[in-house]
Amino acid sequence: MSHYTIGFSPCPNDTFIFDALVNGKIDTEGCTFSVELEDVATLNEWAEQGKLDITKLSYSTFLKTVDEYALLHSGSALGKGVGPLLIAANDIALNDLVGKRIAIPGFNTTANLLLTLAMPDVKDKTAIIFSEIENEVLKGNFDAGLVIHESRFTYQSRGLKKLMDLGDWWEQVTGAAIPLGGIVMKRSFEAEKIAQIDRLIRRSIEYAYTQYPHLSEYITCHAQEMEPSVMRQHIDLYVNEYSIELGETGRRAIQTLFEKAVAAGLLKHGMPEHIFY
Repeated sequence: MSHYTIGFSPCPNDTFIFDALVNGKIDTEGCTFSVELEDVATLNEWAEQGKLDITKLSYSTFLKTVDEYALLHSGSALGKGVGPLLIAANDIALNDLVGKRIAIPGFNTTANLLLTLAMPDVKDKTAIIFSEIENEVLKGNFDAGLVIHESRFTYQSRGLKKLMDLGDWWEQVTGAAIPLGGIVMKRSFEAEKIAQIDRLIRRSIEYAYTQYPHLSEYITCHAQEMEPSVMRQHIDLYVNEYSIELGETGRRAIQTLFEKAVAAGLLKHGMPEHIFY
């Protein structure tokens, strides 16, 4: 019997992935879990502190914590057409964003890493909870906002305008899928234990797909009053073949992200020798 602490967000893509694992809907091979449901900014902070055994984190945070945490092959959010969007209440030329106030969903998020790589001169950023970015831009507290998750689907209905799709930018520059978030486990555990958790997460996702498009109570009760159609959009966008198994294409995309961060001087160390366990 092994017990682990595990953290992920209450967003539908994460609860979809982990529902069967943490709620005993699959054979967990004797593993049990204490679950922490938190927003991505909090999970990123905790990852830097090494707080949890297993955690979802932004790939930008994984760049900094790769010595302590090993990346699992299952559970990641990668893909095309899934990147963060830079939005505003009014049309603003991208060149005019220098000096403007930008709301971001956290300094250690992949969204902010992409914005830094694409627009290094945009410096006036403030981190706020991702679900409040639309409201803060509409109130005029920020000139623009970097939105992720369900806000990708709701900003237009609120009269906001897209200035830039950072996922499109990444894909045009690199030709690679965009790495958003991954699942990691402390390297202090034996490799066979990490491999076991990796296997169980894949099993949990495969179980979830046998029930889909039905949305379990675990997904809906944490979905922050989203409409079921938005929950399914969220799952369809962020859970895909890379979530089940990164594969060579997914691994190469992550390698490219590390390379870009090193080239931009955003990492103190160079490329790590080992990303996975």
